[in-house]
Amino acid sequence: MAGIWAVLPAAGRGSRFGGERPKQYLEVAGRPLIAHALDALLAHPGVAGVVVALAADDPLWPGWDEFAGRPLLTCVGGDSRAASVLAALQVLPDAVRGDDFVLVHDAARPNLALADLEQLLERGRVDPVGAILAAPVRDTLKRAGDDGGIDGTEPRERLWRALTPQLFRRLQLTRALQAAAGAGVEVTDEAMALERQGLRPLLVEGREDNFKVTTPADLARFEFELARRP
Repeated sequence: MAGIWAVLPAAGRGSRFGGERPKQYLEVAGRPLIAHALDALLAHPGVAGVVVALAADDPLWPGWDEFAGRPLLTCVGGDSRAASVLAALQVLPDAVRGDDFVLVHDAARPNLALADLEQLLERGRVDPVGAILAAPVRDTLKRAGDDGGIDGTEPRERLWRALTPQLFRRLQLTRALQAAAGAGVEVTDEAMALERQGLRPLLVEGREDNFKVTTPADLARFEFELARRP
């Protein structure tokens, strides 16, 4: 398998988590979440390097230029996830061609399993569009009215929760993100940008414990998961 580059948008402030420290820099076992996310990505020998999109003048960035023996580049991200991913795509090495696949992963999603990443790469790279890790919705879904009452129950049979990493071709993803930005549409993940182009990325089922840290309870959960590892 030829080497593949990854992008980590890490310019966000983590306002939903609360506190002054962006969540990607919260520490678990003496290391920031972003280090654990990088560990998970670079555990796969096929990942050649990573570009991290940072906030301007980020005072907490450790200054890494390599990680786990692989090159690590940085760039200034934007005001949104999509803008940060787009900025990172622009600074990938010249060796990454327009039709090469690129991974996009959350900096605060530290519990990615190597087997899931392997499945995503194996199946996504033979799909004409690309693929995302995802998990089927298992809970019953209720639609709420303006007054907080239940208006109805939504069918869940074909609903999935989007996870990361997501895997798309460099040029196709760049154009899709640019088109969404030009239309004033805020896309919440990379697949949404491709969907707007009429494309249908593949869903690759991943583990339920590949969660994003957005609350203090999530942070405690990752501490628990990390302690369980052999």
